[in-house]
Amino acid sequence: MKPFKTFLSASLLICTFQAIAQEAPVVKNPPLIMETFAGDRALAYQMIINKKLQSVPKLGFFSVTNFQAEWGEPKVNDYMLQGNLTYSIIKGIDLSGGFIWNPIDGIRPSAGILFSYGNPELLVIANPRIDLTKNANFDILALVEYKPKVSEKLNLYTRAQGLYTQNVGLDFHARSYVMLRTGLTYKDISFGAAANFDWYGPMKHNENNLGGFILVNLF
Repeated sequence: MKPFKTFLSASLLICTFQAIAQEAPVVKNPPLIMETFAGDRALAYQMIINKKLQSVPKLGFFSVTNFQAEWGEPKVNDYMLQGNLTYSIIKGIDLSGGFIWNPIDGIRPSAGILFSYGNPELLVIANPRIDLTKNANFDILALVEYKPKVSEKLNLYTRAQGLYTQNVGLDFHARSYVMLRTGLTYKDISFGAAANFDWYGPMKHNENNLGGFILVNLF
C-alpha cells in the first residue's frame, strides 16, 4: 500500500504543477530586431531587444546596441550599448535600470522609463533615461515603425528613429542622430533605402551615411 500511496501522491503533485503551468498567462513578446546598413560612409548595425519573462511577466529586458564602422578605419569610434532590466507599472509603461556604454563616457549606470506599443503594423518605443553619475547625460530615444499591407505577401516598411543626448552636468549637446528607413517587408525580412544623420559633441559636428539596409525580426 505504501508504494501505491507514494505513487498516487506524486501523480497528484505532477498534475497540480501542470494545471498551474497551464493557467499561467503566455506573454506575447515583440521580436528581436537586427539590422545591417551599408552606406557610403560606414557599415552600421543595430539590435533592439524588448522582452518580458514568461515566468514573471512584470519583469523584462530592454537593450539597444548600435555602431557605425567607417570604411577603411581599423577602429570603431561610434558605438552605443545599453542593457536594462524593466519592471512593468501598467501595460506599455515600464521602469528601467541598468547600464549604458559609449566610447566617450565608458560604462555608466542608468535609469529611465520605457514606453512601448505594438501591433502587426505599428511599433512605437520611447525611452527617456539618465546616467546615475556626476556630469550625467540625459537622453531620449524614440522610434516609430509603420508597416501597412500593400499586397497579400508584401508590406510597406517605414521607420523613423531619433536620439538626443544632453550633458546636464556641463550643459552641452553630447550626441544626436536621426535614422530614416523606407522599403518593403516580406514575412520577417525588411529591406530598402536608408539614411543616418549624426551630430557629435558641443559643436554638433555633422556626418551623414546614405545607402541600403536589411532588417530581420527574430521571434
